[in-house]
Amino acid sequence: MSTPNRLYTVFANKCPRCGIGDFFITKSAYNFKNFDKMNKHCSQCGENLVPEPGFYQGALYMSYAFYVIFMLIYFFVFIHFFEAYLDYFLISIIPLLIVLTPYFYRLARRYWLALFVTPQPNPEHKLHGKY
Repeated sequence: MSTPNRLYTVFANKCPRCGIGDFFITKSAYNFKNFDKMNKHCSQCGENLVPEPGFYQGALYMSYAFYVIFMLIYFFVFIHFFEAYLDYFLISIIPLLIVLTPYFYRLARRYWLALFVTPQPNPEHKLHGKY
């Protein structure tokens, strides 16, 4: 039996416990009608994906960290290749951050829950060929 990889579950929109069920209802972060709709429970293992009211307030800090890391990496790449055009950094970063907002929102929620849920192999899934 293999235990699901935490990074895989975060980046693949999967349940952090079993690694099979979907975390968000839609696969794409850019389905603007439903990009923030989450499943309440995992369809495979039954893990509660909304543990308590206000649980995902901590994901705001994760989202902030993702933005800061992205901006630092972007800044260092930008000054390395385009140091003469540093004024364009501010002009280019704002649209990028707006475009990345739905992705970082979903990524932060998945990562926040993955910090608190221990991945567990489920013998039922192995029998059915899902692992």
